[in-house]
Amino acid sequence: MSKEKDRQPFISVRDLKKYFCLDNYKLAKAKTRYIHAVDDVSFDIYKGEIFGIIGESGSGKSTIGRCVLKLIDVDSGEIYFDGKNITHVSRKEQQELRSRMQMVFQNPLASFDPKKTIRFSLEESAKVHKIKPEVYKARIKQLMEYIALPEDLLTRYPKDLSGGQLQRLAIARALMLEPDFILADEPVSALDVSVQAQILNLMLDLKEDKGQTILFISHDLNVVRHVCDRIAVVYLGAVMEMGTVEQVYNSVAHPYTQALISAKPKEHPLENKKHILLEGDIPNAVDIPEGCRFAGRCRYFKEGLCDNRTPKLKDIGNGHYVACHFPLGIDRSKTASDM
Repeated sequence: MSKEKDRQPFISVRDLKKYFCLDNYKLAKAKTRYIHAVDDVSFDIYKGEIFGIIGESGSGKSTIGRCVLKLIDVDSGEIYFDGKNITHVSRKEQQELRSRMQMVFQNPLASFDPKKTIRFSLEESAKVHKIKPEVYKARIKQLMEYIALPEDLLTRYPKDLSGGQLQRLAIARALMLEPDFILADEPVSALDVSVQAQILNLMLDLKEDKGQTILFISHDLNVVRHVCDRIAVVYLGAVMEMGTVEQVYNSVAHPYTQALISAKPKEHPLENKKHILLEGDIPNAVDIPEGCRFAGRCRYFKEGLCDNRTPKLKDIGNGHYVACHFPLGIDRSKTASDM
């Protein structure tokens, strides 16, 4: 039995769907087209863990994060935060949630007001939530020590600082309200490799020192493997595989995950590594094909099954989930009904 079954999830996402209308108006005798950004996604995040979502560009991972954080409304499904259904909340309730749910953006320079000092940006959220000046000033001092930056940077403007410094400050700003949950959306993709390690270690420190719960979104397999406890692999708005980092990397069950891992650069020049080349293009998110979304690019494709029946996300053991008719490592002579 999975250990997670004995715990209550801190965040639960159930059957989440988010479509974006592609047409500005309806034409006569024509159906309005929609981009299926997120399609029937479910997962749990437990208190004090770093949960990763990984996938190619356009897979829907950032849209999932923004739905969880209530930055955009969902079309259907439910989102639970600390036992409360927050799928549809009032403006007042949403304001209260903001103090408990914060975000670190991908581009640190674009996430700060270029015309305001760093101190102004850190104090702004505290003032909005009516935190007393003596409290937030002391908190800023503590946070600057925590992210290992000198206080004199607070008087500077974003353009005067490096990307690594700004991202550390963005994390400090997210911590200003002492949130219970942080969404980190590609927080290191815009940074140099040497600086990435510093930010990732800071993320790990947040988990160890503060028990912070984090949803970490990335397209980089190495990054996710370094910081996350569990991960979900998404493709065309749907979860293909989900489990602990060890399960997904060491007992890969979905052909798409296998291809992603094979694309990871060698860690050593002498490493014997075979690259799996995916044939074909990613299907159009407007016209989602019948059956498995990955069928057209899968080397294990079985006609009549994979192109007709959509595989459900199922537990293949110990909380390791996969959406595939014939998961890797399973006897492929079995039919889908035997699985």
